[in-house]
Amino acid sequence: MNDLTAAELRVLIAVDGEGTVSAAGARLGLTQSAVSHALRAAERKLGTVLFHRGRGGAQATAAGEAAVGHARHILRLMEVMRADTHTAARGEATGTIRLAAFRSAAFHLLPRVLVRFGQRHPKVTVDVRIVPDLGRGIAGEVADGRADVGVVSLPVYVEGLVCKELYDEPYVLAYPAGHPDPRSLPMIDWHENCSGETRRWLAMQEWIPPGDITVEDDGVVMSMVGHGLGAAIVPRLSTVDAPPKVATTELGDGAPLRRVGYVTTRELTGSALIRDLLTELRTLRAPAGT
Repeated sequence: MNDLTAAELRVLIAVDGEGTVSAAGARLGLTQSAVSHALRAAERKLGTVLFHRGRGGAQATAAGEAAVGHARHILRLMEVMRADTHTAARGEATGTIRLAAFRSAAFHLLPRVLVRFGQRHPKVTVDVRIVPDLGRGIAGEVADGRADVGVVSLPVYVEGLVCKELYDEPYVLAYPAGHPDPRSLPMIDWHENCSGETRRWLAMQEWIPPGDITVEDDGVVMSMVGHGLGAAIVPRLSTVDAPPKVATTELGDGAPLRRVGYVTTRELTGSALIRDLLTELRTLRAPAGT
């Protein structure tokens, strides 16, 4: 009797996502009274306040944030159980896998993986979201139950996940083609998670000036370089399909590498369907020519 029901778990997620009890009710097709009742029942069963409610809406407490994260995982595992049971009974997989990746991986690495996976599981949908690899980023989406698998830059800064390195690639200097002295150009910075070794290497290079422009997307960086606004240090994968006016050069001995890998939760590795996707991901290599 003290176990939360699936309906109560959905209420926690909806209230957290919508910020008010009434909006959560609209999302779930429930009355405000029904949502409030379910919320109180969940708090009673867990023995703590999960949301502070007031005129400004419903704000999750620290306990509420923890509960919502677990709720997402539990409901997702129930979905995975249903899909795996269907596969075992009928011999054909159905369902949806949620995959998060940084931009260049989604554009240049995942299509060939998803073609092969789709041939093996034609009735499975893979929902791909591009997530900036900043801070908790993609790994945080997996840890918080918003994604099942993430393609990330390693190392990740979120505990409790299963991680595997797939390949590494060098950082290069991208600059406007034809420029005689690329290292003299203004620098275009971009935000991304990178290793401590990479940050230390960058800090030691006296020739690298402070960035005049800072953006969050490496595709925007390549466009700006192509328009002659400066140079940028980026992983080679970011230069695939860059504008024709972008050239690259090596950074020399000791240049840093970006390690690319995947993350998932230990519970989801128990799903045959997730394991099949991870098997396909393990075939990933940097595209030829990078």
